[in-house]
Amino acid sequence: MGFFTGLNRQQKEAVGLLQIGTFLEYFDLMLYVHMAVLLNELFFPETDPHTASLIAALAFCSTYVLRPFGALLFGWIGDNIGRKTTVILTTMMMSVSCLIMANLPTYAQIGITAAWLVTACRIIQGLSSMGEIIGAQIYVSEVTVPPGRYVGVAALGLASSIGGMAALGLASLVTHFSMSWRIGFWAGAGIAVIGSLARTRLRETPEFVDMKRKKRLNVERSHKNDSQKTVIIDKFNLAISNTQIPKQRCFASFCIECGQPFMFYLTYIYFNPILKSFGYSSSDIIFHNFFLSVFTVFCGVLMVFLCLKVYPLKILKFRMYCFIPFVVVLPFLILRSIAPWQILCLQMIIIMFPVKPFPADAIFMKSFPVQKRFTINIFINALSRAWMHLVAAFGLVYLTEWFGYYGIWVIAFPLIGAFFWGVRHFEKLESLHPGNDSQKQTVKYERVA
Repeated sequence: MGFFTGLNRQQKEAVGLLQIGTFLEYFDLMLYVHMAVLLNELFFPETDPHTASLIAALAFCSTYVLRPFGALLFGWIGDNIGRKTTVILTTMMMSVSCLIMANLPTYAQIGITAAWLVTACRIIQGLSSMGEIIGAQIYVSEVTVPPGRYVGVAALGLASSIGGMAALGLASLVTHFSMSWRIGFWAGAGIAVIGSLARTRLRETPEFVDMKRKKRLNVERSHKNDSQKTVIIDKFNLAISNTQIPKQRCFASFCIECGQPFMFYLTYIYFNPILKSFGYSSSDIIFHNFFLSVFTVFCGVLMVFLCLKVYPLKILKFRMYCFIPFVVVLPFLILRSIAPWQILCLQMIIIMFPVKPFPADAIFMKSFPVQKRFTINIFINALSRAWMHLVAAFGLVYLTEWFGYYGIWVIAFPLIGAFFWGVRHFEKLESLHPGNDSQKQTVKYERVA
């Protein structure tokens, strides 16, 4: 790939380690998500179909609902201690949660305690994966330049899809051959440990190191006694806290990020009850979704290579224009589906033309000042996932009950409108300040310090 030709050896190693780590992290995260049709029956009490749908939504949303609070913690660590520290810490958290889940008693053994414990583990996994993917994407965006930056950051998104595909593959093997579901989580725990050790070889990004170096030099060169050093450190920290945060840009990024969780839920979760109505077992649904994940990876590979030739924001707009007419007729198509292969075709179209930020993530991330880049990006990511997964998971349960499959429109149309506005905002921003906005913020910050 031409992207790697412009990198030195250390940069290539860092990008490779981050891609492998992202793959491992999302393998662990998605293992429960894709085995939920089986595991929810083990860890939650038996109920009527409607309550079962709500419980499934709760189990799914527990991974994301507390992410905004974790974003504040990991954002502070990433912006003050380092990007490297964050990605190592999050991988260790994933390992611990997988280890607990591999040994967790079921509802039949310890009652409702099992449901609370598995929910807590899912929350930890959600926090871990959030800090990992954002840290990795920021790391790559800060050590590369366009168009390689677009490809490198998009490749991390592809690595997460491959991790999900591998999780589905393992889940399919486990259920098809009636193996213990615990084997998957034992494997996940071991994989996360390997990922943590591998990432100790990473070095901090040049932009972050440069910011910390300037702070240290200003203190050492300008002042000799401790009281004066304290004063200059306080001024420097005040300059960071007073760094202007572009609120409209944050909202535009949030509107774009909301597409990802809705597309995922619509593709992999929403159609599961329909497949069950066709006589699919839990094992059948897992294998069905595995095939979808393979197709997702295939489309992801195409998008990554396309970034070398086409500006990423143009890719997002083209897919959105294709998705609009499809979502208009989607309820009619679902109602007229009489076989699982027809549902599969609908899901594949959603995968081909999703309304989501991939593969333009690098553009959004680099638009924020380096001093607060980690905090802003991780909080937007967390808030969008928490909000949209709650809206999609619980909203579609009731909207489908009230309006049938036409309830999809209630969420999809406002989402598309917000997404379009967000993309247009960044198009205007790029035309005014192509790639220089964050650098301008940094220069202003350094002058104050």
